[in-house]
Amino acid sequence: MANPSLKNEKLYEDLREDGMSKEKAARISNAQANKDMHPSEKGGKAPPYEDWTKDDLYARAQEIGIDGRSDMTKEELIDALRNH
Repeated sequence: MANPSLKNEKLYEDLREDGMSKEKAARISNAQANKDMHPSEKGGKAPPYEDWTKDDLYARAQEIGIDGRSDMTKEELIDALRNH
């Protein structure tokens, strides 16, 4: 599989074999191939989803295209965002 958008095809294939989605495997493999990125380090300083308002959670769900978001409760939005 010669995909020029992948920076580390071996890692991508390994992550896919472990059951990771195409999108997530590509992000991780490309991030690890970039010396300026550190995907194994702790992420940003955003507050936990439980501290967000329902409107903010809805807006984030809309940004990333989660279907059915308009009928979800705050807890369902949190779950959907964490498992996207």
